[in-house]
Amino acid sequence: MLELVGVGKVYTSRSGSVEALKDINILFEKGDTTGIIGLSGAGKSTLVRCINLLERPTCGRILFNGEDVTGISGRRLRAYRRRIGMIFQNFNLFAQRTVEKNVAFPLEIERMPKTGRDRRVSEMLELVGLSDKARNYPSELSGGQRQRVSIARALAASPELLLCDEPTSALDSMTTANILSLLDEINDRLGVTIVVITHEMSVVKRLCRKMAVIDNTSIIESGETRRMLTGAKSGIARTLLGLEGNRDEFID
Repeated sequence: MLELVGVGKVYTSRSGSVEALKDINILFEKGDTTGIIGLSGAGKSTLVRCINLLERPTCGRILFNGEDVTGISGRRLRAYRRRIGMIFQNFNLFAQRTVEKNVAFPLEIERMPKTGRDRRVSEMLELVGLSDKARNYPSELSGGQRQRVSIARALAASPELLLCDEPTSALDSMTTANILSLLDEINDRLGVTIVVITHEMSVVKRLCRKMAVIDNTSIIESGETRRMLTGAKSGIARTLLGLEGNRDEFID
């Protein structure tokens, strides 16, 4: 579905060049749940921004359903981004809009007729368990509820790919578990491909069937999560996964 081939990103300024991504090669297959895990500064956020083309790769290709989208612009770029939903660490909701108006926002951009828009918003709020909060404002919600609104908004336009950038790092452990269960249900019911960027191994273990470890701008190891949890080979991967300590705690 989505494949990155030799993707690199270099930022250039007056003080010199900084390589943010180097030779990224990874395939996200349709319906999969994949975690990208790494320490701060490893390149995770830049990777997300390259996938949704908020940043243009300096080299390499991004293939979406076999089409090279790396250089697209204008109408084609807008159409590509509509096929991708985004969930953020800090929710990014509009404070002056009610819950239903937040969820409706991407449908307004698409100029969906009001009848269809209202029906879709209602469906999404029911999916995330917030039908009774439609007229509330974000300030009246808990952190977990705000993230649910963010998820509903991300799904409103029926994306094929859902990018989650540290979706639980602002939440407590119980709320995190609820959000991950919701994402798992969404993947199962809707077949949406999910990519999770995180530094929390518990998130990957709970949600992702596949995972990749990014370190110092490069993906150094990837594979099925179950295999990686007990057999990661690189030093940084083993440290992130806790394999230098008790291996048994990661085995279901």
